Amino acid sequence: MDKLLYVAMTGAKETLRAQAANNHNLANASTTGFRADLSAFQSRAVAGAGYASRVYATNASTGWDDTVGPMQSTGNPLDIAIQGPGFIAVQGPDGKEAYTRAGDLHVDPSGLLMNGTGHLVLGDGGPISVPPSSSIDIGGDGTVSVIPLGQTPNTVAAVGRIKLVNPASSDLVTGTDGLLHTQSGNPAPADASVKVDSGVLEGSNVNIANSMVTMIELARNFDMQVKAIRSAEDNGAASTKILQTS
Repeated sequence: MDKLLYVAMTGAKETLRAQAANNHNLANASTTGFRADLSAFQSRAVAGAGYASRVYATNASTGWDDTVGPMQSTGNPLDIAIQGPGFIAVQGPDGKEAYTRAGDLHVDPSGLLMNGTGHLVLGDGGPISVPPSSSIDIGGDGTVSVIPLGQTPNTVAAVGRIKLVNPASSDLVTGTDGLLHTQSGNPAPADASVKVDSGVLEGSNVNIANSMVTMIELARNFDMQVKAIRSAEDNGAASTKILQTS
């Protein structure tokens, strides 16, 4: 009886974990540049004497989906989208370099360039600072150019170049801050072959239809595990009654 309870209990627990990961993806279906997390169930033997007949079904992350999301034209010169593979280097909450596809940029009141989630955009020498200007333009190679206030349109000054990188997907992991980090923790080198489009944003690559189907499937799996637990409880009660009668 305890074997049935153990398998059902662990199955229900890991199903809830899988549901949480799927719901996280659904919640970010409209997040700019979001990369869906991938997870899968794995059967693992339980360590310890007397537990060889038990199997623990665990739900674990298997990485993230590197599929490019849909492109949306905005006309905003500070909105950029990576052409093909590649990432924008930003400063994470811990102060270390991290990577994202979210190119919804803006200049904060102190003149620093950051994206929509408030992460500072990094250049070759650190965060990019933009002086007061009448217009801002971002070139295909990530160069940020401005026309200073009071100057003519012919007076264009480059104030920095956004660091664009293209490490292998297997070298990146998703952090708790929602950004991608190198597994080694070392900054990835800049890649001059990575290009950006201005006035365009990349949407989330979450497939809403598939995520909804997965949510329903996981809900039914959880109900099945709960029914198994109740069946084990009923069988135990019936067995106790038989023993009391005998």
